[in-house]
Amino acid sequence: MRTYAEAGRHWRATIADAQAGDRRALDELVAGWLPLVYNIVGRALNGHADVDDVVQETMLRAVDNLGSLRDPDSFRSWLVAIAMRQIRDRARRRTPQRLDESVPPGEAADFAELTVLRLQLEGQRREVAEAARWLDDEDRQLLSLWWLEVAGELTRRELAAAVGISRQHAAVRVQRVKERLEVSRGIVRALDGACPDLRELTTRWNGRPDSVWRKRLARHIRGCGYCGDTRESVVPAERLLVGIALVPVPAGFTISLALGGKTAAAATGAASAGWSAKVLTALTKPAVAVTAGATLVAGGAYVVVQTPDDPPARAAVVPTAASTPAGAPFSPGPAPSRSASPSPSASASVPRTARYGSAVDAVDSAPDPDTPPAALPRRPAAGVTSSGGAHATMNHRGDGVTLSGQGYVLVRWQISPQYRSGGLVMPSWTGLKGKLFHVASGGGRRMDDPVSATDTTATGMGSTTTGYIVLPSGTQQMWQNEYFYLAGSVTLTVNERGADYGLNVFPTTWDAVEKDVTSGPGQGAGRYGLVRDTGEDDTPVPQYVTRETPADPATVPQASRV
Repeated sequence: MRTYAEAGRHWRATIADAQAGDRRALDELVAGWLPLVYNIVGRALNGHADVDDVVQETMLRAVDNLGSLRDPDSFRSWLVAIAMRQIRDRARRRTPQRLDESVPPGEAADFAELTVLRLQLEGQRREVAEAARWLDDEDRQLLSLWWLEVAGELTRRELAAAVGISRQHAAVRVQRVKERLEVSRGIVRALDGACPDLRELTTRWNGRPDSVWRKRLARHIRGCGYCGDTRESVVPAERLLVGIALVPVPAGFTISLALGGKTAAAATGAASAGWSAKVLTALTKPAVAVTAGATLVAGGAYVVVQTPDDPPARAAVVPTAASTPAGAPFSPGPAPSRSASPSPSASASVPRTARYGSAVDAVDSAPDPDTPPAALPRRPAAGVTSSGGAHATMNHRGDGVTLSGQGYVLVRWQISPQYRSGGLVMPSWTGLKGKLFHVASGGGRRMDDPVSATDTTATGMGSTTTGYIVLPSGTQQMWQNEYFYLAGSVTLTVNERGADYGLNVFPTTWDAVEKDVTSGPGQGAGRYGLVRDTGEDDTPVPQYVTRETPADPATVPQASRV
């Protein structure tokens, strides 16, 4: 299995080889990224007959314009933006009459049904997938990106860049989609066990979800004691979607890459000695290449060869946000300019307040949002393995992961004050063998930074409307991404009692940490990360860490000294 640094280098090399006309590299590139594009388009159009065409147009334009891509690290955000443009273009070209030509409900599987069947979703996960049918086209387009963001396939910066808006505006729009999705989940739930009044109401419904009927059914549910009673705890959608795999591309799915729609002969006559000619030459060679479930045959046609009986699984070559953590290769968008992201040597002279960790049980204040971080020392990193895999998700009390090796670890916070606010019992690091340092904080914001353009009281820790998640007295305020360095082994455990939170844990690299903390957000107000590593033995340790293995990890003292 490749390390993250190796994966990043591999994809940069693959893109460079494909740009140089290497057919096998192009085959690997198309096969590796096809599932991501297929899921975005399929969910945005909910399995409409146009899905195949839009996927084909997206991949065709990506291949045809690959030579113009200057920064391989921005390939994913570039590809996602192409997909969203094709989706919007198709929506503008569509007419109501064409929509009516689609197969009636029940006679073909839409993408919601495909998601349920192929990923074997049950319970509330099935409910979320089916609720997507009730969203308007524009909301479903954004949902297609947000779903993949929550599942670890995209970042928020890539989502905002693909839609063409700022991260702040993206946060507002995502929140609105989540609210409509929750309303739609209520409709799916109510229709599963409809009361007599709801059954009478739906006798006039043709069975096709739309905004008019969404409003009618939601109005009934709000006023109905039976339909409005969930009878079970409703889990937030983002917690249900975390870790859900990509829906596999169906067997037999074919993409014909004939460069701009030209035939091979016509394209040969038109192409010069440039990049298109190199790729065209590769595509018309008679050999056949097979990579990651896709076959490239003569003439440039890609055919997915996975059989329907194969277990639904993510293709091993598909690059994800889990395999490329925040700030690692394939982070969104072009690299910030030098003025926006000074080099570590330039920022090292910036005056700083007392370093976090000088007193582990005293709260530090956040740096100014425009203050670049100090230089990040580089420590030896042979690699870290995790008992939870490359992307461990921990949402419940007692969930834990054991980390072993030498290198860097990212802990990404999921805070949900809208579902359960109040006091938070911090996660703890137990059974430490060796060394564990808290090296940096990033992710573009501290969790107590403002998150809403309309509600001045709202931060990542809550608002006056939802209530706030409150840290134990003296606890350091976490950032979205917290980075640690491990040389040994340790177990990280979620101690959720009261406030609702979860953790995503990724082994990562020095390059990923450094890029995250020095980049700041893509658009809007600046917020750099914070380097805590001094490179010496006075680098801070996590507050809740012990070399012991207590029966209850929630009892680990805050002011740990290891």
